[in-house]
Amino acid sequence: LCVLQASRLEDLRMKLENEGLVNISYIIVNHQGSYSQRKFHLLQESVSEYITVYQQDEQQDDVWTKLNGNKDDFLIYDRCGRLVYHLGLPYSFLSFDYVEESIKIAYCEKKCGNCSYTEPDTDVVCENITKKANETLAEIEPKPTGQHSHHHSLHRNRHHH
Repeated sequence: LCVLQASRLEDLRMKLENEGLVNISYIIVNHQGSYSQRKFHLLQESVSEYITVYQQDEQQDDVWTKLNGNKDDFLIYDRCGRLVYHLGLPYSFLSFDYVEESIKIAYCEKKCGNCSYTEPDTDVVCENITKKANETLAEIEPKPTGQHSHHHSLHRNRHHH
């Protein structure tokens, strides 16, 4: 990640925490290249101690290769360590909502039933997130005019990228 993206990740971390999404681990894996190695301290300074910045050694196997990913990708895992989303460019730009929505879905989905890693307030937090999303959609849906016309509603399906 560049320093700007790292700073935006810090902002996203704080936003999600303020919404009640707690105990999420964030790790930035710095690229192995010499340019990235020289910029490591700037990357570390752009985030709080709540985001780990991992510096790869130039001699080790590349982490991104092992994860089938690329620099600037976001890999989002659930509480059990299963990969839920792998977002590459342009979906990994934090100026879009893809990363945020993917984290929220991974946090709230209960694919395998009850989980010992679930926080006590998770259900309430996730209900609020779903309610806000539905209210936002309701605000932007076209309102019927009272005249005979065709009503076009927005599709509420989540698209996985």
